[in-house]
Amino acid sequence: MSNERHLDSESGWLMLFANVVLFLATVVSFLRFIASDGDDFLYLLIFLVFLVASFLVSNGFFTLQPGQARACVLFGEYVGTVRDEGLRWANPFYAKSLGANGSSKVSTRARTLNGEPLKVNDKMGNPIEIATVVVWRVQDTAKALFDVDDYESFVAMQTETALRHVASVYAYDHMEDDDENAESITLRSNIEEVSAALKEELSIRFAPAGVAVDDARLTHLAYAPEIAQAMLRRQQAEAVIAARKKIVEGAVSMVDMAIERLSEESVVELDNERRAQFVTNLMVVLCGESEAQPVVNAGNL
Repeated sequence: MSNERHLDSESGWLMLFANVVLFLATVVSFLRFIASDGDDFLYLLIFLVFLVASFLVSNGFFTLQPGQARACVLFGEYVGTVRDEGLRWANPFYAKSLGANGSSKVSTRARTLNGEPLKVNDKMGNPIEIATVVVWRVQDTAKALFDVDDYESFVAMQTETALRHVASVYAYDHMEDDDENAESITLRSNIEEVSAALKEELSIRFAPAGVAVDDARLTHLAYAPEIAQAMLRRQQAEAVIAARKKIVEGAVSMVDMAIERLSEESVVELDNERRAQFVTNLMVVLCGESEAQPVVNAGNL
């Protein structure tokens, strides 16, 4: 496993001045050799030395923008990583191209991976569609370049794998008979918790490539088309049942209060049969979907 090492580089402006001096010395030595009618080979030797030195120095310049780093490799051996911005100079024999992208420079800026919707099975075995967006950045350039073949493809593949795993751990939603697990985490109801679990999973999977996860969020969550209509009907039925339950609970409470008030204030005396009839009529009025139509009894009570 590779680990990033910091490498100090020389100021490019200082080396540019030195390179200009070498170039001038090269020109002067060549002119001296010409002036000697080609008899003084010492100036020729000096000219050749300065020419080679000037060429080598010129080959060592490079620039780094904010959010960029350069991994330096000398004859196949990793030396270190330069993160200093601006015009820099390093050993001209450092490799200029590395990895699958063909460059020794690595962007350390935040990047966004917007994944396509995946069809997976949740914890209950229901087919669902799920997608995520991941904000990531290269943290260790040595791992990114030398421990994986292509870190960008690695990130995309591991994101899909982690998303499939997280989706299979949680159910899409609570089932109607799942009262004992009503507090369990689900994909639909606990977006923050699921996103945190996904981020943790991605951090573990990205670590071998030296990649850090800044954020991970679900961007799409739905039942697969083949069961979407059935699940919609189930959700609608659950909503109707919950509403009916609330209405019945309220009606029972109101009936109980009415009977208690009538008895306490001695408004009317009801035997068991008439009490049952009173409860039935009041429950029908309170729980009915349509407006009640009153009927006046003109006979004896």
